[in-house]
Amino acid sequence: MQSSNVASKLSVHNTVKTRTCTSCGKTVSPEEKPTIFLCPNCGQVEIVRCSKCKKQGVKYKCPVCGFEGP
Repeated sequence: MQSSNVASKLSVHNTVKTRTCTSCGKTVSPEEKPTIFLCPNCGQVEIVRCSKCKKQGVKYKCPVCGFEGP
């Protein structure tokens, strides 16, 4: 029974999703705790911001509707 627990833990770990910062294009891992939200204008696209871009107020642009935010 213990081996099935190990297998389930590994499969969960292997499905971790990395994302790309909408502002700078950097790959952001979940450990970096990016800010993730839907576009405030159209709600169709997930906007991802790394902590550096968020802190510096770097603009992002929605690829669907063109909305730009700080």
